[in-house]
Amino acid sequence: MVERRPVKPADLMGRAAAAGQEARVVAARRRVANIRLTDEERRICTDELAEQFAVGRLDEAELHLRVDRLHEAVTHADLQPIFVGLPTPSLYRPTPRPTGRWRWAAFVGAVWLAAPFFLLGLAFLIFGREVAAAIFGVPALLWTAVAFRWARRGQTSGS
Repeated sequence: MVERRPVKPADLMGRAAAAGQEARVVAARRRVANIRLTDEERRICTDELAEQFAVGRLDEAELHLRVDRLHEAVTHADLQPIFVGLPTPSLYRPTPRPTGRWRWAAFVGAVWLAAPFFLLGLAFLIFGREVAAAIFGVPALLWTAVAFRWARRGQTSGS
């Protein structure tokens, strides 16, 4: 009898994400299947094949065969047999979307939420209540610093 393991939600989310990624790649290939290849796209595909040769997925004879087929290819549909058994070429991988300004808007909201606590901590500090100032002011400053790092990280990963 086959033992059944319990399925973890994280495993399901990973499978769903992989299926969604694969569906986007298939849809991108389908959209451009009848479009003619440009010289730049052929160069990108040649670089991809050279990379697969460098990592050992292709031998030299198969590399030359696939590159010859690539130069004979007219449309994107002609590329599918060339990349059989290899990772998807970068032409069809979806480009990551830029994060936009919503992270900075969230940061401004975080600052507005932290401002009253910071001001209250500052007032306690002025009137000699250092412990109360630390209880109110330090978490507000930490909250703002974390929100700033989060907003900046989104900006650099989107570029």
